[in-house]
Amino acid sequence: MTKRALLSVSNKSGLIEFARGLHHLDYELISTGGTLRTLQEAGLPAIPVEQVTSFPEILEGRVKTLHPFIHGGLLAKVDNPDHQEQLKEHGIQPIDIVVVNLYPFKETLECVDATKEDMIENIDIGGPTMLRAAAKNYQYVTVVVDPNDYDTVLAKLNTNTLDLVDREELAAKVFRHTAQYDALIAQYFMKETSNPFPETLTVTYEKVQTLRYGENPHQEAAFYKQPLRTTMSLAESKQLHGKDLSYNNIQDANACIEIIAEYNQPAAVAVKHMNPCGIGVSDTLEDAFQKAYDADPVSIFGGIVALNREVTEAVAEKLSQIFLEIVIAPSFTEDALAILTKKKNIRLLELPLDDHNGKTHQLVSVHGGILVQDTDLGHLDEKTMTVPTKRKPTEAEMASLTFAWKAVKHVKSNAIVLAKDEQTIGVGAGQMNRVGAAKIAIEQAGDKAKGAVMASDAFFPMPDTVEAAAKAGITAIIQPGGSKRDQDSIDMCDQYGIAMVFTGMRHFKH
Repeated sequence: MTKRALLSVSNKSGLIEFARGLHHLDYELISTGGTLRTLQEAGLPAIPVEQVTSFPEILEGRVKTLHPFIHGGLLAKVDNPDHQEQLKEHGIQPIDIVVVNLYPFKETLECVDATKEDMIENIDIGGPTMLRAAAKNYQYVTVVVDPNDYDTVLAKLNTNTLDLVDREELAAKVFRHTAQYDALIAQYFMKETSNPFPETLTVTYEKVQTLRYGENPHQEAAFYKQPLRTTMSLAESKQLHGKDLSYNNIQDANACIEIIAEYNQPAAVAVKHMNPCGIGVSDTLEDAFQKAYDADPVSIFGGIVALNREVTEAVAEKLSQIFLEIVIAPSFTEDALAILTKKKNIRLLELPLDDHNGKTHQLVSVHGGILVQDTDLGHLDEKTMTVPTKRKPTEAEMASLTFAWKAVKHVKSNAIVLAKDEQTIGVGAGQMNRVGAAKIAIEQAGDKAKGAVMASDAFFPMPDTVEAAAKAGITAIIQPGGSKRDQDSIDMCDQYGIAMVFTGMRHFKH
């Protein structure tokens, strides 16, 4: 019996060469629409599906391959006598190879001017059906969804070495592919119907790289990205120098990116273990980095730095004087690259840092499930801010409080940040009680704490943190408020002449 291959692809890369190889192996080529025209124009003797089904394409091509003469040929078991008898009875010929890839729904989704009608018409029906049918019957049918597999499949067909293991692997890829396709469609309709937390949630990601190991050497790991382009995403960065990123590098670098997005002025952020160890803002990037470095010259060693302006020769000179794992910036001058690439172990990542894509979701895995929430995009709002203390903050204090509030948002809870002149001078992160975090930040700041401001990511349950701040010389505090004992903290502030701002919003970060 003649061997048959059915080809119907949206992505026609490598199609002609693969089809020609199948033809040379005496496969009869069946095809549809644009794929059929492409094959015939290349001189290949492809026949239309309607010649097989004796039924024309209808409904503007929405129905082409949905027919028993196609799916009977895909789903029949070769070694099942009943199946073979039914094929013979109905005049159905088996299909041995299926080569299908789908309407470009993902690409249409990325088009800013795509209409709803465009989206609907790019939902493939016949393609996924053929793929799933062939993949289900992989014991007898070879199914190819990825053009990158054409050469390998053809080579194995030529040497008669394509076996059951190969067909199973190809089928597994099909189900991953159709699962992602359906996930993107589901996500589109979630957005269209304004249903961010549906009864079932299907997410999909594409592999960027296999990592050497995870958080620790005994853990295996890989890095995946969202299939649709995401602005200010590490997955979209261009690595200019250095070895591959590690699991911990990616975590820290992502934290760096999230923090730097808070600042519009020239800014530098140094991160260690996903917490900022230094943040500086100034009129020039060089001064901003110096502030970030001076904030904690010990912890920055082996850390990750993000800068939101082009790295110049002067900035590169400063960066090169310390050991850094990664430097992230929107660009580097040639002189800066010449300096930094002399350091073998530094990674240099180029990534636009002024293109935040707004509201997204965060997914956090827990045993047996995930937690999903909106990204924390909360900012200070004058409508919800209050000043309950007798003394109001000065204009300079308010500028420092605003700076510190942006910083404390990205510090692990319980979190306290001390700041002065648009520079962090003390960071207390991840403590079991708030006064403990304050003591760490105050100790780190030392004498710089006098005249500085304090930011707290959540309210003060007791006045002890205010008392510690007062003894250190803090002049103004910003915190969410909302404790049953707020008045105790207000009274303590009034006792020491400290101005305190309530934001009405907290920034827990676990």
